[in-house]
Amino acid sequence: MNDNFAFLDECTPGIRWDSKYATWDNFTGKPVDGYLANRIVGTRPLFAALERAREEARSYGFGLLLWDGYRPQRAVDCFVRWSRQPEDGRTKQRHHPHIDRADMFEMGYVATKSGHSRGSTVDLTLYHMATGELAAMGGDHDLMDPISHHGAQGVTQSEARNRQHLRSIMEACGFSPYECEWWHYTLKDEPYPDTYFDFPIT
Repeated sequence: MNDNFAFLDECTPGIRWDSKYATWDNFTGKPVDGYLANRIVGTRPLFAALERAREEARSYGFGLLLWDGYRPQRAVDCFVRWSRQPEDGRTKQRHHPHIDRADMFEMGYVATKSGHSRGSTVDLTLYHMATGELAAMGGDHDLMDPISHHGAQGVTQSEARNRQHLRSIMEACGFSPYECEWWHYTLKDEPYPDTYFDFPIT
């Protein structure tokens, strides 16, 4: 890890995290290659922008919870191998109920070269600071379905409002959204736009 990368908990206190790919709670159903610790890594410019986003979220009564930041290329390669394995049904209903594993790439939910591997993309959500409970967003992390798209039909007014709060916060702090996933944002001025890293998270 070079000097322009850091750990979220050391660089930006006050933001919650749960690194899903370091756990069994993700679409592969087990910890993913390269995630050896439940910590979030990213570039220092990413965390500086997230600090601004944290302050912006507080003005709405929200905190930030990160699910992923930097993603080693070996983790992406692990996703590719997983997509070629026979379906066992363990995570299908929760994460990809209406598509096959292999379709995730063609439909844009997973990429063979991920912006996460450049170190300045995050997956995140909001929680209510008053209660600590996650804000209702109309679908969980890595639900690969049209319901996860920005502007999706089928979410409640409250869920749509919470998604818009997150988008407004992130865009105000220098991030671009990804239209297929309400939780996915990339720093516009990312420092490594053409570099895909592969060091493990330890």
